[in-house]
Amino acid sequence: MDCNTDKTSPRDAEWRVRLREAMSAKERAAIPRAKMPMLDPAYRITCNEEVNQGLSAEQAVLEAKRCLDCPDPQCVTGCPVGIDIPGFIKNIQREAFAEAASVLKATSALPAVCGRVCPQEKQCESRCIYNKMKKQPVAIGYLERFAADTERTAGSRASVTKEAPRGIKIAVAGSGPAGLSFAGDMIKRGYDVTVFEALHEIGGVLKYGIPEFRLPNEVVDAELDALRELGVKFRKDCIIGKTLSYDDLLAEGYRAVFVASGAGLPRFMGIPGENLSGVMSSNEYLTRINLMGAGHGGMTPVAHGKRVAVIGGGNTAMDSVRTARRMGAERAMIIYRRSEAEMPARLEEVEHAKEEGVEFLTLCNPVEYRGDEQGRVKSMLVQRMELGEPGPDGRRSPVAIEGAIDEIEVDEVIVSVGVSPNPLIPDSIDGLAVSRRGTIEVDDDLRSSIPLIFAGGDIVRGGATVILAMGDGRRAAAAMHRFLSGE
Repeated sequence: MDCNTDKTSPRDAEWRVRLREAMSAKERAAIPRAKMPMLDPAYRITCNEEVNQGLSAEQAVLEAKRCLDCPDPQCVTGCPVGIDIPGFIKNIQREAFAEAASVLKATSALPAVCGRVCPQEKQCESRCIYNKMKKQPVAIGYLERFAADTERTAGSRASVTKEAPRGIKIAVAGSGPAGLSFAGDMIKRGYDVTVFEALHEIGGVLKYGIPEFRLPNEVVDAELDALRELGVKFRKDCIIGKTLSYDDLLAEGYRAVFVASGAGLPRFMGIPGENLSGVMSSNEYLTRINLMGAGHGGMTPVAHGKRVAVIGGGNTAMDSVRTARRMGAERAMIIYRRSEAEMPARLEEVEHAKEEGVEFLTLCNPVEYRGDEQGRVKSMLVQRMELGEPGPDGRRSPVAIEGAIDEIEVDEVIVSVGVSPNPLIPDSIDGLAVSRRGTIEVDDDLRSSIPLIFAGGDIVRGGATVILAMGDGRRAAAAMHRFLSGE
């Protein structure tokens, strides 16, 4: 095996030329896409173990052979953080797994996370040349996870190039994917970076919002340890805008701030009965269980509903309903006002939910929750819907079917219909421009109306994916560096 360790893995490197010449495109295309090994559904609803078990080395190498190593790889254009996708995949093919991890780490601070939770089918894999050939795309996400996991289980660290220290302190508000991505890029550029987290655990939504059966905490912790080894510092239990103000940060010597505080303010529908006991947001439900151990010996209580309805059709709704099954729900339902085809959730998450016994009541919209004498929810009224004309986003708008209202018995309702930015930081900084939706307004460089404050992720987008937040972190780091260095 060639031991070339160039992290850019140039396409004209001798070893890559040899790999391309070893098989024809027809032979590569004839290889079936790898299937992800998974836990049995009957077992996995009894525990919190990770459902997807990861590819074996043999599976990964074979899948990597499918990659045609295109001269103009469109998969890279579909990646918000610009990973050299063919470069890391071809390293897997030649079994240079450490080099594959190094290629990933050159641009991504969280490859093991992205390999698990990113919607590759809508991003990099959607641009794969195989789609035009009417074949399944290369399993880029599976391979990213494999390379990152192999590095972690081997107990090694991909080498990362750092510039000389600049003696400039940078503060990051929020330790979610945007903040971590930003911190990783800035520390490599020689800045002194401290990440402030409001909660008692580092990781933001990666810890409180995504269940361990999809993203184990040990995976997140390993990525955090890698950032610590690079020099990133973390401060927990510190709320920017409350514990420390923007002026306090400046007084402590921080030259600039990146706001990545996310969108943790849940939305509700404003229908009768939402104040009944047993009706809660997905934010509260998942945070109690994922971060505080509710239902698993932790000090924070949470209801153990037997008939649980989750309102919504996104990934957070799938996380909530699948968590409810693991918490003992005998009947767990997704209530969604459009058809399944319009659901924004990943196809894999929908399939996993169905395998775990989740019911999908589509074209249904809640209109009222009803309670018992103790003020606890006991049933819900749902309006039957049909699809009308497409809206501005291209999805067909749901229209109520007159008189078609059903009553469904429930003892727990989890509302997952979107989130808004937490207003604490925007409200605490005078002169910071904020949109009517509560998001921080930024320019193309993600710089706010205050020159030393940049922002990205959900506090700007209002709710998006992990990888889009990470892309914001990288863009903001590059822009802040240009600003501070006078380039």
